Amino acid sequence: MGNTTSSDNLGVNEFNLVIALIADYCDGLHFGDVEKLRRIFHADAFLKAPGLRRSLEEWLSAVATRPVPHKEERCFEFKLLSIEIIQDQAMVKLECPLFDHFYMDYLGLLKENGCWLIVNKMYTDLQEDNS
Repeated sequence: MGNTTSSDNLGVNEFNLVIALIADYCDGLHFGDVEKLRRIFHADAFLKAPGLRRSLEEWLSAVATRPVPHKEERCFEFKLLSIEIIQDQAMVKLECPLFDHFYMDYLGLLKENGCWLIVNKMYTDLQEDNS
């Protein structure tokens, strides 16, 4: 029998915390829950797409005023593609189909003061012709 320490489970625990944050992200988008989204983003986060930069507040305002996928009976089709965690930083790749868009999101997370938060979001719409 080996000794089990809390550090043995550190990777699993951190992975589960990041998974929970991503679940909140997807729920926030699907249900138009601006407050849920605000809680999982760092206040100075920026959202970046080709040719577009938005502050967190600009993006949350857009989410608050757009139609709500759940209310329009849209399918919940988000798909987590990958998570990489190295100490106190993580990178998440996520498919985010919303309305007539098919977004691919890269979410950068940092763990600060014991809490994981999204500090950066890069995304592109795979439905658009970006050539």
